Amino acid sequence: MDSFQKKQKRGFTLVELLVVIGILVVLSTATLIVLNPVELFRQARDSQRFTDLTNIGNALSFYLSTASTTDLDGTYVGCSSLCFTYVAETAASCGGRHPGKTSTVIPLRSVNGAGWIPVRFIDSSGGSPISALPIDPVNDTTYFYSYACDNTEKTFELDADIESNRYKTGGDQDKETGDGGNSVSYYEVGTDADLDL
Repeated sequence: MDSFQKKQKRGFTLVELLVVIGILVVLSTATLIVLNPVELFRQARDSQRFTDLTNIGNALSFYLSTASTTDLDGTYVGCSSLCFTYVAETAASCGGRHPGKTSTVIPLRSVNGAGWIPVRFIDSSGGSPISALPIDPVNDTTYFYSYACDNTEKTFELDADIESNRYKTGGDQDKETGDGGNSVSYYEVGTDADLDL
C-alpha cells in the first residue's frame, strides 16, 4: 500500500470532530440569537390579529351599509355601558380596555347575533361576509379581542393586545401608538371618531 491509500482509510480524528461540532454550535447559537424564534412567533400571531380585526371591521362596515335594519348590540341593548369579548376570565371593562363599560362574555363564534359580537351579520345583503367570528390566536386573559359600540351613532371599536416587541409601543413598527385610538397600550380599529368607546 502506498501512503495515499493509508491516509484514505484513516478517517477523522477526535480533534477534527470536536472542531466541527464546535463550529456547528457557534453557528446554531448565532442563528438563534439573530432570528429569535420566540419573537418571530409573536410577530406571526400579531399579524393574525391585524388581519382578524381588519376582517371583522370590514364585516361590520358591510353589515352597517347593507342590512335593512342595523343593531350593533343585539339582544344585550347596552352599547353605551357594555363591551363584549369571547374570553370568560376577563375582568370588568373587557380587561380595562373600555373604561366605564362592563364585560359581557359570549363564548360563541356565531355570526347570527349569538356570537361574541352580538351582530346579526347574516342580515347583510347576500348573507354574512364572514363564516365565523375570529378569536385571538392565544385567547387568554391577556391576549383577546374586545368589541364596543355606539348603537345611536352606529360606530364600533375593536381592540387587541399586541405581543411582539416589533409592533408594541416603541417598537420599530409600532402599531399601538399610530392606530388613531385613545390608548397606546392596545391596538384599536373601528369607525368611532377617537376610538374611545
